[in-house]
Amino acid sequence: MFAILISAYVALWQTIGRLIDPQELSHLGTLAAAGVIGFLGNEMAARIRTRAGRRLDSPALVADGKHARADGFVSLGIVASALPWSRLAPRSPIRSFGLLITLAILKITWDSWRTFRG
Repeated sequence: MFAILISAYVALWQTIGRLIDPQELSHLGTLAAAGVIGFLGNEMAARIRTRAGRRLDSPALVADGKHARADGFVSLGIVASALPWSRLAPRSPIRSFGLLITLAILKITWDSWRTFRG
């Protein structure tokens, strides 16, 4: 659960840095493909771990599945950042996918905490 919270912190830190100092991206097709592959792999891992955790009554395994899902959300943010309309204006709110990712990760952290508390 602590690792998920650190993921949220890192996502927020990187988002703030990119909003202050935007940088152009290159190799957008490769970037998008890597994001899709990352999402699919993490989602598969999340489903397997969550299902096994529920079957074995293991809150730790369920939380690990939620962590994999959080990593999948980060991958989706990477895909979104590679889309052409995401680069309309360097400081546009549309470029702050990281804020949405951070909120999603914080939600997963909260859900994991509730799972551990029973």
